[in-house]
Amino acid sequence: MFDTIARYLKSLFLLELLGGLAVTGRYLFRHKLTIQYPEAHTPLSPRFRGLHALRRYPNGEERCIACKLCEAVCPALAITIESDQREDGTRRTTRYEIDLFKCIYCGACEESCPVDSIVETSAFEYTFERFGEHIMTKSDLLKHGDQYEQRIRADRAADARYR
Repeated sequence: MFDTIARYLKSLFLLELLGGLAVTGRYLFRHKLTIQYPEAHTPLSPRFRGLHALRRYPNGEERCIACKLCEAVCPALAITIESDQREDGTRRTTRYEIDLFKCIYCGACEESCPVDSIVETSAFEYTFERFGEHIMTKSDLLKHGDQYEQRIRADRAADARYR
């Protein structure tokens, strides 16, 4: 009986609504934490894993030796590698593709690479507009590696400080 009267009085005086308005009023005049995204960015961890890139040696030669460890260790089976042997006896990739829709950005490919060829950069602002753009080819990966090389080195130096 007493519960029925209490529920009736709560609904009559709109106590739940007043409680909600009190919460709104408490946060109404506080400092806002909104970031104006295109102009300002939130700080990223140096260990953030974003867009993939293939790196080159300082002499311009690609680092990938076609050992296929990254392909073997990828839990999502997002990496496809084909290789061929060159005249000097070294192996290099003829096809290196990463399906970014399958990729779970775990960093296993980066950790398994013995020559630090495949890396995940801190770049996260990328889109796909046409069918098939989500598959990163070797030329795309090398282009991204050239574009972000200084950023990769800075991230590696920052990551080394945390170890």
